[in-house]
Amino acid sequence: MMISDKKDNSMAKRLISMMVIATASMWALTACDNATDSSVDTTDQVANTVATVDTAAEPSTSEGKPTADTVDWSLVDSGTKPADPTNYKYPFAIDSQNVRDYAEFFKVDAATAQHNLTISMASNEALSKVLDQLSETYVSHELTDGNEMTLVIHTTPDVAASRYDYVLSDDFAKGLVLPIEIKPDGKKGESKVNPHEELVE
Repeated sequence: MMISDKKDNSMAKRLISMMVIATASMWALTACDNATDSSVDTTDQVANTVATVDTAAEPSTSEGKPTADTVDWSLVDSGTKPADPTNYKYPFAIDSQNVRDYAEFFKVDAATAQHNLTISMASNEALSKVLDQLSETYVSHELTDGNEMTLVIHTTPDVAASRYDYVLSDDFAKGLVLPIEIKPDGKKGESKVNPHEELVE
């Protein structure tokens, strides 16, 4: 009986040892899984944080392109009310040599020449205000000559295209409207001789 009891006790101890080892192994595996999950979660959180910072630092459109800069026309506005060009007292007489030369050069009528000539002489007022915002994105500018003179400003593609009717405030052309158009086409200006660059006194 003593030998049998000893054998039973020995087997029981072995079973208990095996159960302890199996339990310890299960705990070790569970701990590893939890550590791996925690590591994955932390990595995901870091990636999400970086993505959020990048998005905030560089706004983009729905197509993934960076948002273009937009001219703030409220900063350009002169606060001057537009005048009626039909009753306007232009600094150049409609039959003056300057007006006749302008009309002939650009193939427009005398009234259009008188109006455009006056606006072109005062256009730097509007141009300087826009250039304050464009800085390095500015490429060139031009004045179109026709029924409606327009100040076209060519910029780099970083600027959004836009248009604005600027009311001149200088006494020389006060109240006259000069349309301004922003074209982000990177076009460089070409020199062109205008008859009003050397006005007859």
